[in-house]
Amino acid sequence: MIKDYSTFIPTVPGSVEEEWKQCLKELSLTCSKTNIPLKINVFTDQPDYASYLKVKKFIDDSVRETFGDKCPAISVLCQSPEKPWKIIAETGFIDATSCEMVSKVLNSVPYVVRTTESMKEVWAGGLGASLFPDDTRKAAVAAFEQMRAILTAEQISFDHIVRQWNYIGDILEVKREVQNYQKFNEVRSEFYHKYRNVHSYPAATGIGMKFGGVVLDFCAVKALANLKIIAIDNPDQIRPYDYSQQVLKGKPLCSKGINQPPQFERALFLTENMGSTLFISGTASIIGQDTIGIDDIEEQTIVTLDNINKLTDSGRISHLSGEAGSDAGDPILIRVYIKNQEDFTKVKAICEKRYPGVPSVYIEADICRDNLLVEIEAEFLIGH
Repeated sequence: MIKDYSTFIPTVPGSVEEEWKQCLKELSLTCSKTNIPLKINVFTDQPDYASYLKVKKFIDDSVRETFGDKCPAISVLCQSPEKPWKIIAETGFIDATSCEMVSKVLNSVPYVVRTTESMKEVWAGGLGASLFPDDTRKAAVAAFEQMRAILTAEQISFDHIVRQWNYIGDILEVKREVQNYQKFNEVRSEFYHKYRNVHSYPAATGIGMKFGGVVLDFCAVKALANLKIIAIDNPDQIRPYDYSQQVLKGKPLCSKGINQPPQFERALFLTENMGSTLFISGTASIIGQDTIGIDDIEEQTIVTLDNINKLTDSGRISHLSGEAGSDAGDPILIRVYIKNQEDFTKVKAICEKRYPGVPSVYIEADICRDNLLVEIEAEFLIGH
């Protein structure tokens, strides 16, 4: 698992290429034999889809050139950072002295395989990027097929996915009475039904992108020794896959005449002898299945953070892990999606008070409901 994160923000405003070079330089200086980048996420503000594709290629090429045969997984997303910046980067690092790490490429997608005594991990990003930008369903199918190809190549399956990021272009847009997010949920359900046999789901985030299409990132873990993977619920929230039809938007697509709910766990807890990781899914201001604090960004942020606190309750984690005194501690990363750029200052103030000094990324993106203004995900590293 990732041992820590760093975020990289340009120091001098410039073109997006100039700002990225500043981030990449700082990222490179952070690397060492015991601090190897496993996955890079880049968020950039672009005026149109053609500009995004150009910038994505520039960033992808520069990462491959910089890291060569040790290239990390990378995802370049059209989500705007806080102004005035045109770009921001987030990088997860591992200690390569404690594992075997191999970088690979399949269908032009770089991914990383990390192996320890207890597990085999696969990290991949950018699946589906630039494919079918005008057709959400085709884009989702193409992204999931790329995921399946990587899993098959590594002799693991959809059962082993523990964390998934789903970026959906124009997520709230409705065409012919069908919402783009719901189109994605239908495809996810189809692939999980066909290829996933366990009775739980990954931790996940489903969030908007500025332009069309679908991009998937994922982490899959196959246990080689003593490893427990435990789904964690929030007692104040209905499980996403148990949502009623009243909160699922648009005309049903499937033959059953119902909309498929989003299939993910609120959080997923992975524990082994060396320590534990807690993946907090994209979390919003929802109690039961209802949005709380409509039109109030500060209330929504506070309720969202309170929901995360319920998922990280030390008593429940101790009980689930079987380790007395286990404590979720502080996150090693929070990523905050904010619907409106003008709300950044208020959201940052609340998050930084709750989690001072934690590496954080704040980006502008539509949330999966019209009335949600903020969504937060997190990752906790818990030492035994």
